[in-house]
Amino acid sequence: MNGRRLLPGLLALCLGALLARTLAGALGVNHLLLAIAFGFVAANAVGIPDFLEPGIETHKLWLGTGIVLMGASISLETVLEVGGVVLLLVVGVTATTLLVVELLARNVFGLTDRMGSLLAAGASICGVSAVVAVAGSIRAHEEQIAYAAATVLLFDAVTIVVYPIIGDLLGLSGMVFGTWAGVSMFSTGPVVAVGFAHSEAAGQWATMTKLSRNALIGVVVLAYASYYARAAGDSRPSVRTLWDEFPKFVLGFLALAVVASAGVLSSAQLASIENAYNWLFVVAFAGLGTEIRLADLRTTGWTPAVVVLIALLASSALSLAALVLLF
Repeated sequence: MNGRRLLPGLLALCLGALLARTLAGALGVNHLLLAIAFGFVAANAVGIPDFLEPGIETHKLWLGTGIVLMGASISLETVLEVGGVVLLLVVGVTATTLLVVELLARNVFGLTDRMGSLLAAGASICGVSAVVAVAGSIRAHEEQIAYAAATVLLFDAVTIVVYPIIGDLLGLSGMVFGTWAGVSMFSTGPVVAVGFAHSEAAGQWATMTKLSRNALIGVVVLAYASYYARAAGDSRPSVRTLWDEFPKFVLGFLALAVVASAGVLSSAQLASIENAYNWLFVVAFAGLGTEIRLADLRTTGWTPAVVVLIALLASSALSLAALVLLF
């Protein structure tokens, strides 16, 4: 893409990030949440001009890059100490959420099979990204994709506000809060945002836990593709689907974590990397805020929202209870 097309939107993102970092202290709010708020207000009160859209859409790239760099700040020793328990919790909550949404959608609320599958993928794995990935493998209709994506975005917007409030009220530790957010919230951006809004430790655990969930997307896409292909009498998809859908930035995150844990990087280099990913996150979240469009959220039917709400309440309550008991 032409760099000149990207430049105006990139400058807008940087301006939003700079304002958020500058005003956060004076207003007494977290700069990441303030960046999201700026993007939200810009998109809904003013509107994003067409010439800014290409650059603003790069916010997912900056989020992924920030996550990769954050790998340098992770202590593999700490992760390995409790990693098995957290991984079991991730798999358990993911599977439970997926099954609950599928059962409610098909057997209680009468939604179509494909609509239920899109909602289940979005709620259990990684939000809109999972909706889009699964949609391609099950040949979902455009209106089904739109409804499922809007429903996920609705709960992204709600949980960005509600989770930090609950974390403060309950006095949750950084590890418990971050893991809870990572295992039960939907999309990667909001998870990272609320994690770091709580504390540095919470941000790291939220990101690691969410990446573990994201890594399951290939398996889920393959399972859904096989199910619907079998139902239609088509040939089964190849295992290559696992690799095609796997979020590649997870590998970069792990690689940098290994390098940092080996003691290759100096303290000055680690500090520079931390400063870099902090800035990348605030730039990314300024763009994330522009994706929360009130007009789109109003189009969400109440039935998909109720299905996802029930699953979210169940997964949030059970995972939080398990984490409090375990840690």
